[in-house]
Amino acid sequence: MADQYFAEQPTTPSSPAPARLEVRGLSLAVTTDSGVFARGRLDKGTRVLLDHVPEPSGGGDLLDLGCGWGPISLWLATIRRRSTVWAVDVNSRALDLVRANAEAAGLGNVRACRPDEVPDDVVFAGMWSNPPIRSGKAALHDLLVEWLPRVAGPSYLVVAKNLGSDSLARWLGDQGYSVSRLSSNAGFRVLEVRSSAEG
Repeated sequence: MADQYFAEQPTTPSSPAPARLEVRGLSLAVTTDSGVFARGRLDKGTRVLLDHVPEPSGGGDLLDLGCGWGPISLWLATIRRRSTVWAVDVNSRALDLVRANAEAAGLGNVRACRPDEVPDDVVFAGMWSNPPIRSGKAALHDLLVEWLPRVAGPSYLVVAKNLGSDSLARWLGDQGYSVSRLSSNAGFRVLEVRSSAEG
């Protein structure tokens, strides 16, 4: 049975596959691999997210939670070269890919690391994420409870409608967050999540 993409150490043999990240004027040659989400392509959900979210409004540290091989991180790092982009994932192979892809693109502002390697005092100006829905509802809720309080600005999540985007939006509202739907496209919802204390 193939690894889940959220396995920490994929046991599936490595099988690198080239791909091209083409989004919002960005065109980069990248490397993907087996054992990592969306081998050989930009997945539909991440494309919907990147096509519909606003660019970061300023500088500061930016978070890509569940970064995979790095499409969100690479986009953020390209348009905000003075910001540090934290590419966070539990999958060691994914993190190696992000580092290689960022280096190949000449992006020295990407820091690919495991969750426990992010210093506790880092506060993020924003978060962009295609979260690991298939890790299960409890694991997803735990992940968001851990990371959303560390985001001072908006967080953008893309979730498939048939995998519970609307129930996730309701749950986030129950946690005290302000949630709005930015887009509904190709079976995915893009949610903007803000702390009720913002502003």
